[in-house]
Amino acid sequence: MTTRRDFIKKTGMGTGGVLAMSSVPFYINNPKANLGKEIIGHGDFRYRVEVGWGDLDPKKHPVNNCHEMVIDKKGRVFMLTDHAKNNVLVYNKSGELLHSWTLNLPGAHGLGIHEEGGAEFLYITDPSLGRVVKTDLEGRVVLEVASPVSAGIYGEHAPFRPTETAIGPNGDIYVADGYGSQYILQYDSKGNFIRKFGGDSFLSKEKFKQAHGVALDNRDPSNPTLLCTARIKNSFKRFSLEGEFLEDYYMPGLFVSRPVIDGDNVYSGVCFGMEEGNYNLQANKGFVTILDKDNKVISNPGGTEPVYENGKLKLMFQETPIFKHCHDVCVDNDKNLYVCQWNAGGIYPYKLHRI
Repeated sequence: MTTRRDFIKKTGMGTGGVLAMSSVPFYINNPKANLGKEIIGHGDFRYRVEVGWGDLDPKKHPVNNCHEMVIDKKGRVFMLTDHAKNNVLVYNKSGELLHSWTLNLPGAHGLGIHEEGGAEFLYITDPSLGRVVKTDLEGRVVLEVASPVSAGIYGEHAPFRPTETAIGPNGDIYVADGYGSQYILQYDSKGNFIRKFGGDSFLSKEKFKQAHGVALDNRDPSNPTLLCTARIKNSFKRFSLEGEFLEDYYMPGLFVSRPVIDGDNVYSGVCFGMEEGNYNLQANKGFVTILDKDNKVISNPGGTEPVYENGKLKLMFQETPIFKHCHDVCVDNDKNLYVCQWNAGGIYPYKLHRI
């Protein structure tokens, strides 16, 4: 299948060819895509927004919050919602519904995908029920991780409200207890507990306030690490695979969701923002943020352009009110983005077509 970048290369547009960029569809495989005229983002990471990309009949396939999305080897886009009628909606990249299924989870929140032995599996968290489950792509549960309360890892009354998972190079399962006790819990591939690290603190750098996300960062294949979200601290924190705190990246003004690593870049939805003169958490101020291989912010689609002064990143804000609360970003092989939103009036995912 011809990709947008292949098309540009063949037509000579990438090397000063005679075709003007404006004469070529922004999404070649779906010329009917209804794209907005406004371009958002900065530098090489600029996009046009297709607001209606994922729209479905809400009577047949309702959503409360569109929480997270992943893409499988076949290019299918899996979207997780906390509407128990259809927890998982499966789209193609043109926004057409292929399939749906449910686990009847009222708080389905975190969605990861991992290949094991040639097969792909989904990892789903529900903080409202304290559940972490592994399923095949058709929704059959093949593993459930025991609650750390029932397993004696937490105290009897400690909250466990898991928000995200990541899978290590050896199959270990890392669970972010982002709405609970603020730990990252490490299990082996069979669900046996290994350790926990982090915890709840505003002051300690190695601890969290809302450990919302966790991701395996293997951009350095010789030294894979974990990149974790500390949303209320406006930062990402890096740990070794054994739970040793290494460093953090302060994202002033951004209440970020999970880190999504694609190639050299890190993408994240900004769920809440700030306003000039009011630096408290503000609703309906979301956008997307993108970091480079050196973990520097290089683009904020829907937000202000990132500016560094004397090596320090200045406050960033929503600039274009396209989004309310960006909860996740998914990246396809053409580097287009799919954006899920929380608390946005039951809307379906948007697609951002890279230009």
